[in-house]
Amino acid sequence: MQRRRFVQAVTTAAAAAGTISAQQAPAPAKITTIAPEAAADPTVRFFTAAQFATLKSLSALLQPAANGRPGAIEAGAAEFLDFLIGASPKPRQTLYRSGLDHLDTESRRLFKKPFTEITADQADKILRPLLVPWTFDPPSNPHQRFLADVRADVRTATQNSKEMSQVAATANRRRRGPGGPAPYWLPIDPTR
Repeated sequence: MQRRRFVQAVTTAAAAAGTISAQQAPAPAKITTIAPEAAADPTVRFFTAAQFATLKSLSALLQPAANGRPGAIEAGAAEFLDFLIGASPKPRQTLYRSGLDHLDTESRRLFKKPFTEITADQADKILRPLLVPWTFDPPSNPHQRFLADVRADVRTATQNSKEMSQVAATANRRRRGPGGPAPYWLPIDPTR
């Protein structure tokens, strides 16, 4: 009989404590959240500073802003590719690093300046020999392969950016009325 009373007393005390704590508990605080890309600028993580600057200059040449649409610079394509290539397999990382280094080396050899400081006409003299017609098989020359890959990647990153999505949403609102923004890519960092 004593055991039963003990269990009843413990149960009653626990229920009473739950009622008292529920009455005294403050309301949960409301936390305002914002999207990570709105809080800070992305940081360069994979490429060296020189490689990233070369990638940014190359991106501006390959996908310039036109007709009210953002270009690669406005869309942050180089920042996205820094994340993407950093999470890619080693052969792709090597292709990008050696390709960017090659562009800078050729620029210094031909014009005595880094790739980031040459004009579009000078860059054309470096890039034109690397252009090959598209085929199902990638080019066997690694520098030509790099240029083919980076052209496609910069275009895709720009077209799928938040900035391009906002332009598309504005155009859609003009045509069809209000609606949400079009979908866009956000990099997800698997290391966090």
